[in-house]
Amino acid sequence: MKDNFIIIVNGREKEWNDKTISFEQVVILAFGTYQNNGRTAYTVTYTRGNNDKPQGSMVAGDTVKVKQKMIFNVTATDKS
Repeated sequence: MKDNFIIIVNGREKEWNDKTISFEQVVILAFGTYQNNGRTAYTVTYTRGNNDKPQGSMVAGDTVKVKQKMIFNVTATDKS
């Protein structure tokens, strides 16, 4: 049986069908793509997470457990 969650990414509701989500997957939900080119830096923070870690930040390679109505904020910065 699949898990169905509604998560909020940059203020928009998104459907997610897994118990965990990776840093890269959050970025793709936010921007439609993940650029691993050394020039683009992403910042991912979250709130309303699971009780063991209800808020925090993520870096490339991280995964977190998903909770209904969990909130993710994602920004992209172009290194110059």
